[in-house]
This record gives sequence, C-alpha cells and structure tokens, in this order.
Amino acid sequence: MNKQEQVQQMTTYMANFVSHIAKVLPDDIIKKLDELGAQEDAPLSKVIYETMKRNQKLAKELNRPSCQDTGVLQFWVKCGVDFPLIGEVEGLLKEAVVKSTFEAPLRHNSVETFDEFNTGLNVGKGTPTVWWDIIPNSDKCEIYAYMAGGGCTLPGKAMVLMPGAGYEGVTKFVMDVMTSYGINACPPLLVGVGVATSVETAALLSKKALMRPLGSHNENERAAYMEKLLEDGINSIGLGPQGMGGKYSVMGVHIENTARHPSAIGVAVNVGCWSHRRGHIIFDKDLNYTIDTHSGVTL
Repeated sequence: MNKQEQVQQMTTYMANFVSHIAKVLPDDIIKKLDELGAQEDAPLSKVIYETMKRNQKLAKELNRPSCQDTGVLQFWVKCGVDFPLIGEVEGLLKEAVVKSTFEAPLRHNSVETFDEFNTGLNVGKGTPTVWWDIIPNSDKCEIYAYMAGGGCTLPGKAMVLMPGAGYEGVTKFVMDVMTSYGINACPPLLVGVGVATSVETAALLSKKALMRPLGSHNENERAAYMEKLLEDGINSIGLGPQGMGGKYSVMGVHIENTARHPSAIGVAVNVGCWSHRRGHIIFDKDLNYTIDTHSGVTL
C-alpha cells in the first residue's frame, strides 16, 4: 500500500474501533461488574446489575451504543518516532470520529464553546482531544481511546494544596469530590487520581489513570496502599449501583503521580462511570493491530 492507502486503512480501523467500544465494554469492566453484582445482596442492587448486564447484551445484539451519551472522544497516543504515519495520526483520528459518528451512530456531542453550535460531527475546536507520548527507537503506535460522557465528567476537579495538607489533604480532596458529585457519575465508578505539582499535570495524570486495566496498581507501594484505602473509603459511602445504595461504590481507584515541587501538592480527580468505554489498540509499522481490552474483535 502507498501512504494514502495506509491512511485510509488506519482511519477505517480506528472508526470501527471507536464504534465497537461504544457498544461493547472492555473485558475487565464486564468481569468486575459481574463480580460486584454477585457480591451485592440488596434486592434493588441486584436488579440494577442485572439491568446493566441486559443492557450490554442488547447493545451487542442490536449493534447500537450501550449508552445514549457516547461522550467526547479522547485519545492517548504513544507513538514511536519511526511509525510511518506519525504525521497523519492526529488528522486520521478526527476523520475516524466523523466516520464512526455516522456509522455507529454516535450522539452529536461536540458543541463549539461560546457559539453554542453543535457541529453534528463529534469534532470541533480541540475535539477529539489527542494527547501524545513520543517513543524513541520504536515503529509502533499505541492508542488508548476513551468516551468521556457528561455524567462521568461532572465530578472532575483539580486544585493545588498547601504542602502542609500532606497526603491526608489528598485523601480529603478525593473524598469531598466523591461525596459531593460521585452520585452524578453513574456508579460503580472507576476513580482516577493524579498527584503532581500543578493543576494541569495532576489533571492529566488523573485521566491517564483511567486507562489502566482494573486490578493494576501504582508501582510505588505507598501509592498502591493509598489506592486501597481510598477504595475502601469510597465504598463505605454507600453509593451503590446508580447511586441507589449498596456495599460497593467503585470498580477501583487508580493513582498516577510524578515527582512534585516541595512547596505544593497538585491533586486531581477524574471518574469513569460503570459503562467505562475505553479501548487499547497497538499498530505495528505494517498496520497489523493488537487489541488487549476487548477479546475477539476484528476490525
């Protein structure tokens, strides 16, 4: 294939991938929802988890999105400097979103700020959002795709704490967000926490945390312990599925961090709803792909 044909091929792959994650949850999310549903004993909680399961079954059978809010598309691209389409990736992702919008179909969620005009294409100024990591000595392209719905976006918050607040301050910040807005995000939730220096670095890390597989832990044992403490703390709030009460409010808590300035602690929270629609695909230089979030997918 020449370069133009490669661009068209990768665009089609990504459009089909976006359409798929709109309709089928990742394997780890499905497994966790089944696990939480089995552990809840309240009749209403049981009914809600069974309804979630039926919703997913029908979405796949009827080939339509599992939630009417298909979100704003966000992509995290980890691209090798030797990947042949590195210069075309951002443009083709935008084309893929437009293509998926009509083929899936996806709800039109890109409204131009201040103009209050819906583009009808799910693309606009700065949308879809694309974050980049450039990888040296690599010819692969790794893409995380995420549908950021309105409900799961609502709890998002970031601020910089005084250094004296310490990690207790980080905990208080997270719990304040969860007790104030967690119910709006369609529990059980995946909670991403970023800890860094400034609001933008912490916020980006908290979103990156939502891309991690369930069951993974921060590589720092103290941070991993804090993940567990926060998970237990948020579960104790008793939000339960869809905020109707229950023993389990989260699917997990993921913390991502960097080193920080000694005079500040930047902290942020981003949240994924129970219908956590994210996918992970890896392309080699010949556009052969591997998908590790969803089994049995052919694009």
